[in-house]
Amino acid sequence: MDIGVPLKPLGSYDITSLKEKIMALPEASWWGNQFRQLEYEVHQHTQSIVMVFTDGEGWPNIEVAKDVGWDLLADEAVPLMHTILEDHYPPGGTIIRAMAARLEAGGIIKPHHDKHPSFHYGHRIHIPIVTNPRVRFMIDGRPQKMSIGEVYEINNQKKHSVMNKGSEGRINFIFDYIPLIKSVADLNVTPPLKK
Repeated sequence: MDIGVPLKPLGSYDITSLKEKIMALPEASWWGNQFRQLEYEVHQHTQSIVMVFTDGEGWPNIEVAKDVGWDLLADEAVPLMHTILEDHYPPGGTIIRAMAARLEAGGIIKPHHDKHPSFHYGHRIHIPIVTNPRVRFMIDGRPQKMSIGEVYEINNQKKHSVMNKGSEGRINFIFDYIPLIKSVADLNVTPPLKK
């Protein structure tokens, strides 16, 4: 969503239990769902533990499905996501994507903006879990610092990229929240033509 600024701080949150759970998972957990890496070239240097996901097919009538990460992270992630949403967003919407995403040491996410209509309408929220001073997150041509213990909404309609020149993977927990859709007019998209 174009939020008018590159990065919007949402405040400090206790991420201790989510971080501990993510860090305790075996390496194999990161390789259970490779859809993003295979489907989107910009994510070829990332690994994900996916809780819920949609590929957006059929927008706005999309299907959101639980993935293998649900059983691994839901106990810690769901209460945290709900607290953030209650503090900052209108009720009644839907979380359509939620995952821990790791950018490997030396990896890059090339400059891009998120094109699918769900990204125009949804809020993309980042929770830093592990970072290092050599991570460069750029939005709209400017470096953005994300600190552990803080939560942010990013403007995914601006060109953004990440470079990890550090010696360890950078991990963010990311989720997309779509506010309650009352009508197709809310989506600001042209409805499909009837056959």
